[in-house]
Formats: sequence, C-alpha cells, structure tokens
Amino acid sequence: MVGRPAVPEVIWARPERAGRGPRPAFSRAEIAAAAVRIADAEGFDAVSMRKVAAELGCGTMTLYNYVPRKEDLYELMLDAVSGGYEFPEPSGDWRGDLVALAHQTRAMMHRHTWVPRLMSPVYGFSPNALRYLEYTLSCLDGVDTRFGEKMELIAMVNGVITTYVANEIATAERSRSLPWSEEQEHAARTGYLISQIATGKYPRMAAGFAEDPGPIDLEGVFDRALHRVMDSFDR
Repeated sequence: MVGRPAVPEVIWARPERAGRGPRPAFSRAEIAAAAVRIADAEGFDAVSMRKVAAELGCGTMTLYNYVPRKEDLYELMLDAVSGGYEFPEPSGDWRGDLVALAHQTRAMMHRHTWVPRLMSPVYGFSPNALRYLEYTLSCLDGVDTRFGEKMELIAMVNGVITTYVANEIATAERSRSLPWSEEQEHAARTGYLISQIATGKYPRMAAGFAEDPGPIDLEGVFDRALHRVMDSFDR
C-alpha cells in the first residue's frame, strides 16, 4: 500500500509537508474535515479512504500519501472535533471546572455521535487531546494527589461521560427506528412493569417506586455520576 509504514508510526510525528517539493494539495485539517462530514452525515461506518478521497476530489491511492492508515484518519477526525473546546481560566473550584468540561464533552459527542466509538487511550496524544489534558490538569492544580491519580480521575470522568452519552445515543437511534413514538413505547413498558410489580414478587422494587415514582431526572443523574467519581479524589 502506498505510504503505509511497515513499523509503528504516530501520524503527528510524520511531517505534514516535506522540506522539499511542491506544496501538498490537501492539509490534514482538510482531510479530517472531509471525514468528519461523512461521519456526521452518513454514520461512522460510512467513512472509508475511498469516500474521503472522493470528497476531496482525489484518488484513493493519493490520499494514502497523506494518511498512511485508516486508523490515522480516525485520529485526525477525533483531533479535529476536539478542537472545539473552550478553556476558560480555571476558577479554583476544580469540581465545578471538571463538570463544566464534562458538559462540553457531552455536547460534542451529541453533535458527532460517532465519537464514543473512537474514545481510546491510543488516540489520547494528538495536539488537541494534549491541550485538553493540560487544561484539565491545570484545573486540578489544587488537588493534593499524585500525577498518576489525577490522570486516573480524568480517565474515570471521561469513562462516565462516554458510557452515559453512548447510552443516550443508542436510545435515540433505537427510538428513530421504531414504527411508534417514544412516548408510546414508554407507556407500554411502564404498564408491563406496573403489572409485574403488582404480583408481589418484587417487594423492594414496589417499595422503591412507591417512594420515588419518577420521572427520572437524566440531567441530575449525569451530574451525580460525575460527582460520585470526584468524591473519591476529594480528600
């Protein structure tokens, strides 16, 4: 395959432009933007080197000269959408700062619903990912713990966000695929649940629903999950 390395290579360590020769026809930013457009419009599985090349107006083999592997393309995509973060000056309230950042991440994942599928430590050292890490660590300056534990906290918070949003996205996608409304489905399942609890076989659930019949505050659940993770580091 043209341009495909035979040894491990980090795309960011590869010069975007050689010191000599003509100026490249495409920048990494343009390639990433094309791939993101395809993923946003058609879904992550639609992204291919061939489609991205067509979007750019070049041949597939030409694209391999810029991006040796499909995995590199994914890394460019994730870095591109990670460039949209706003990093205000840390307030001194590290918990509040991390929660605000978590809401930015959640919103970004809903704009680009394929992002949870790419969340991996492998892609954690791109330029925008490093900016994100450095800013998050600056928010944690007042936390008296080791660097490794701070990195664990960041990973755990991001794990909560990714899992939560992935479930939200899956639920929304499932609802869109059904021939009835989400409200109709909820009513049918609630009716079945009530009928089962009424049998007396599930006394703890019956007591629980009598105490708190809902509806579930999904926003509150998200924030509480984040705070419970942070509680273990607040010492």
